[in-house]
Amino acid sequence: MRKLILSVLVLFAAIVPETASQQVLSAGQGSIDIDKTLTTRLFNTDEVLEITLSFDITTLRKKRSDTEYLDAVISYLSDRNDTIRQNIKVRARGNYRRSYCDFPPIHLNFKLKDTIDGEFAGIDKIKLVPYCNPGNEDYVLREYLVYKLYNVLTDFSLKVRLLRINFVNTSRPGKPMTQYGFVIEPVKVFEKRTGTREVESGKLTQNNIIPGYMDRYAIFSYMIGNPDWSVASRHNVLIFYRPGKESSDKGMIVGYDFDFAGIVNTDYAVPAADMPIKSVRERVYMGMCRTEAEYRKALEEFIQKKDEFYSVIDNFPYLRERSKKDMKMFLESFYSGIDKRNTIIFKMSGDCEYFFVKRR
Repeated sequence: MRKLILSVLVLFAAIVPETASQQVLSAGQGSIDIDKTLTTRLFNTDEVLEITLSFDITTLRKKRSDTEYLDAVISYLSDRNDTIRQNIKVRARGNYRRSYCDFPPIHLNFKLKDTIDGEFAGIDKIKLVPYCNPGNEDYVLREYLVYKLYNVLTDFSLKVRLLRINFVNTSRPGKPMTQYGFVIEPVKVFEKRTGTREVESGKLTQNNIIPGYMDRYAIFSYMIGNPDWSVASRHNVLIFYRPGKESSDKGMIVGYDFDFAGIVNTDYAVPAADMPIKSVRERVYMGMCRTEAEYRKALEEFIQKKDEFYSVIDNFPYLRERSKKDMKMFLESFYSGIDKRNTIIFKMSGDCEYFFVKRR
């Protein structure tokens, strides 16, 4: 038995539970009206949108300010074959990537009062994830696919749109730099789509999240090898509340920023020093302790979605085959752990026990 336990540490290696809390969600009291007239159509298709973004890139790279906006112009051909050109503002954003990357992530700031009928209509501010450093464009495409895998699992996830971006540096006129990038569904748009409100303050732990939502995200994070999230510190997760629905004192979790996931495999991703893993290509389970029946139920969803996960990767034409193969091999190591000897195996820590669950 001891040898069997040691041989399956790749699956649910450890739990890092967050301390229980009696905090009751206080945000979002009252009713929410879903905005049926929302005109945002940016995320209605998976087709690549080509845009040109012109601004002082030299200053952005030099200052990397997440408070100072720079004037910019965005232009693109809309899905209605109209040429859209709009004055916007941009600024750097993010934590680690803002300091590490050659090209930091940025915020695009549109003025709703100046809205032009195009793909970005109805958008106020939106996050854009460009390439990080020259020669590693695969990273941004891999991270984009992680969001798409998450979308397969649940509609209660942030949508993304792939862009082909022509960056024009207005301080150094010359040939545009063309790269892939993607934009992430803004919180306000997500709220309207799902009829929720974000819980922006208050001390929360995993105990404050509806169990089904919490387990799904914890297992998804384990599947993709993502150790870079926390409910307690509200790190790379958003918590939402739907008044009058489900548990009145519990929220729903949505993750984002997957560049530290093992399936993305960026050259800068390392687990935190207190993690029981040495590489993000190892997995650590960071969810709650549950019963055998609860784990079985949560995992079945992933088993059922396996083929869809693989199809998302296989049918994506912009990523190199070598990278596709690596992503699928990483997923396969998750599924082989589940399927090995027809047994679902969990290794827990703390007050949890080992579970050897025979699959029927």
